[in-house]
Amino acid sequence: MDVRKLADEIINGKRLTREDDLSFFETADIDELSDGANEIRVKLNNNHVDLCTIINGRAGGCSENCKFCAQSAHSKTDCDRHGIVDPLEVLKDCKKREAAGVHAYSIVTAGRTVEGRDLDTLVETYHLLHENCNLRLCASHGLVSPEAMKRFREAGVTMYHANIETSRRNFPNICTTHTYEDKIKEIKIAKETGMSVCSGGIIGMGESFDDRIDMAVSLSELKIDSIPINALIPVVGTPFANLPPLTEDEIIRTVAMFRYINPTAYIRMAAGRNYFDDGGRRLFKSGVNATITGDMLTTVGNNTKQDMEMLEEMGFDI
Repeated sequence: MDVRKLADEIINGKRLTREDDLSFFETADIDELSDGANEIRVKLNNNHVDLCTIINGRAGGCSENCKFCAQSAHSKTDCDRHGIVDPLEVLKDCKKREAAGVHAYSIVTAGRTVEGRDLDTLVETYHLLHENCNLRLCASHGLVSPEAMKRFREAGVTMYHANIETSRRNFPNICTTHTYEDKIKEIKIAKETGMSVCSGGIIGMGESFDDRIDMAVSLSELKIDSIPINALIPVVGTPFANLPPLTEDEIIRTVAMFRYINPTAYIRMAAGRNYFDDGGRRLFKSGVNATITGDMLTTVGNNTKQDMEMLEEMGFDI
């Protein structure tokens, strides 16, 4: 497969589907693949980069058994535990992030869902953020009801986050307390409420490259706007604690493949940029045009000021 020619075809309107033979992504020359993905990004996404930041709005003790997660009650980790964060504390943090120049702000809560008093507090918080900040508001609260989703939308939330995590085939190897179909249902609920969707997954959990391709195609079929790709950071006390770390080339090949299959989406590098010594410059030359900046939920992220300086130096429009 001539991947540079394919990149030109995608720029001119071709779209890859599940019916295509996509196995070449695993063996294509990585430099040519990376260059082609970068060309697609430049031509179809106006060289813009999107920066978002997150706050851990409720931490630890999650009922779900996701094997990658330090916050699962099924794992034995020393992660922080706290209830729903006070709305004024969230507002203070959001204003700080806005002043730093990010584009979006997301509250993320551990747990299968939010309801009752926790839901009421979150709705109050989003109203407060919407009235006092100008950032795009994103919510990540698990498998919420259509009624809760509508309340978030009315409070000013315009994007909902619900990772599909991996391929449909591989999902039961990652989690058994909820299903892949539950995730798809939640994405559809968000879309029906008028929100855009942020959905991606994690690589390095023992999946095959075919699983990664399947995830990329599924997200394309769902017409996802923002696709976060996390490279697993194994956490002591989780079932995936001893999985081997990914190489830079493995991560680069994956993000480039995602760009070919989802040419106009934000390909958002989330956890795992610390695999790269220079803040991940290679990623942003291989199709990535969005990232989470600042700390992650249970791991250390990248400094926002340094990220912005690096991206401006690389010629991105921030």
